[in-house]
Amino acid sequence: MIFVDLFSRYSIKNHYLYASNNRNIILKMSADINKLEQIASQVRRDIVRMVHACQSGHPGGSLGCTDYFVALYFHAMKHDPSFNMNGVGEDLFFLSNGHISPVFYSTLARAGYFPISELSTFRKIDSRLQGHPTTHEHLPGIRIASGSLGQGLSVAIGAAQAKKLNKDNSLVYVLMGDGELQEGQVWEAALYAPHNKMDNIIAAIDYNGAQIDGSTEQVLSLGNLRAKWEAFGWDVLDIEKGNDMTTIIQGLEEAKARTGQGKPVIILLHTEMGNGVDYMMGSHKWHGVAPNDEQLELALNQLPRTIGDY
Repeated sequence: MIFVDLFSRYSIKNHYLYASNNRNIILKMSADINKLEQIASQVRRDIVRMVHACQSGHPGGSLGCTDYFVALYFHAMKHDPSFNMNGVGEDLFFLSNGHISPVFYSTLARAGYFPISELSTFRKIDSRLQGHPTTHEHLPGIRIASGSLGQGLSVAIGAAQAKKLNKDNSLVYVLMGDGELQEGQVWEAALYAPHNKMDNIIAAIDYNGAQIDGSTEQVLSLGNLRAKWEAFGWDVLDIEKGNDMTTIIQGLEEAKARTGQGKPVIILLHTEMGNGVDYMMGSHKWHGVAPNDEQLELALNQLPRTIGDY
């Protein structure tokens, strides 16, 4: 549809030139999406290998959010892997549901923040890659200790407000889990951001409908999330196919286009827990369970080794 709209801006005499450029654009987009999908496959391999090696961790949500993380760090965000904690002049990301640290660590390593080989130390004694991200380990890319659920949105809003005060036009991103919305602090922050016109923040909810004790519907129903966030004054965007790279890229570009208009933006990111590994998909049972040797082999057989294991 975007190409039809673009074509309408040109006269007939430019048709052949446009058609040629159009093909080039499509080919480039296809190549870029293919590259991102290759990275996502490798990140998923990292996740299952990391969790298996220490027999501890949270593979389900990590696998479900892999495509979002890859799209964010390899396409949407303006960021610097040399890493400065202040993040002046660059986009910032905060992970609120810190238990999905495997996908965060893998993405950071693959994006150049620290050596990929360090992924092999996940959850080991004296490792910088603890089960929940921590700042005292001084791991590049980690700006807050997270995992005590409900706090990430507050921190991200604080960072967004600091950027406004400092005349820094960069954006702030934050990811939360849907079960995390059962925490009251989330809704205090949700009130604060629209009141203060924090229109430089893009929040996202991993909307997979599952938490450690079962479905969110069974544990504590979230009701109509779109209506709730709209009632609080947020600009709400649904990404219905949260495990499809093309759809995520389009959604993130739309979210960025909606910033700067007086409202904070939130994405309802519809994902599937355990995505990419068939026996984990759609089940809350893999929220925090590590695969055994046989299950690891089954998982790796489904995830192409694209850019090299650590």
